[in-house]
Amino acid sequence: MDDTTEEWLFANRRKWDERVGVHAASRFYDVDGWLRRRPGPRTREVEVLGDVRGLDLLHLQCHFGLDTLAWADAGARVTGLDFSPEAIRKAEELARLAGLQDRAHFVCSDVYTATEALGHVTFDIVYVSLGALCWLPSVERWADQASSSVRPGGRLYLHEVHPLAWALANESPEIEYSYFEETDPFVDDSNLTYTDTDRPLRRTRSYEWNHSIGEVVTALIHRGLRIDVLEEHDWTVHQVFPWLVETDPGRWSAPEGRPRVPLTYTVLATQTG
Repeated sequence: MDDTTEEWLFANRRKWDERVGVHAASRFYDVDGWLRRRPGPRTREVEVLGDVRGLDLLHLQCHFGLDTLAWADAGARVTGLDFSPEAIRKAEELARLAGLQDRAHFVCSDVYTATEALGHVTFDIVYVSLGALCWLPSVERWADQASSSVRPGGRLYLHEVHPLAWALANESPEIEYSYFEETDPFVDDSNLTYTDTDRPLRRTRSYEWNHSIGEVVTALIHRGLRIDVLEEHDWTVHQVFPWLVETDPGRWSAPEGRPRVPLTYTVLATQTG
């Protein structure tokens, strides 16, 4: 990467360092409630991935690890990786509080150097959840790392923001941003975040990139992964746009009478190499 790209990614890391404390204290994540209830992975993810007991699972760009630890609760041996040292510290703290430190391991690394940081270890499942790819300038480089981490016969699970939704304007469902990966990022200076917070955020600038469905899927195919599922969803998990309505608890969609648009998508792929 050139110096400019390195500066962009460093700014993103600083932004996420600050958001760890905000997110961990938010009602959106409800960490205290999670520790009491221990709900495990989301039902729709279990339906796709099945029984994970005894499997090795890698969560790329894990933030502070709640989803990672949910899979540990389901019986997997989990590793979470994130570029934010603040996030990794919080994830390790939560693993101890949950009594999962023997089955949960966390690594601080940029996702583009994940394979090396993990010692070239491979996994039965590589798991990537919402809001990961937009922080990366090259989906090809991401696919290099993700595919290299899936052992033969293992699976990659990706649930991500749909690139059409990413390209929409905030106030109305009109295209405002590129649907495709571009060299130059979208620059955001918002002091808001997707969770609730009672204080303004200081580190506001971030740099983001969209990646089309074709770019993501083709990058995985070219690295030996067989696409088993590609499903587009008309819902997401928080109110990304002001015109979305909550149709079920924690599930937001276009209101009745408006055209449905894809808001997220899921890819399940198997390593054939």
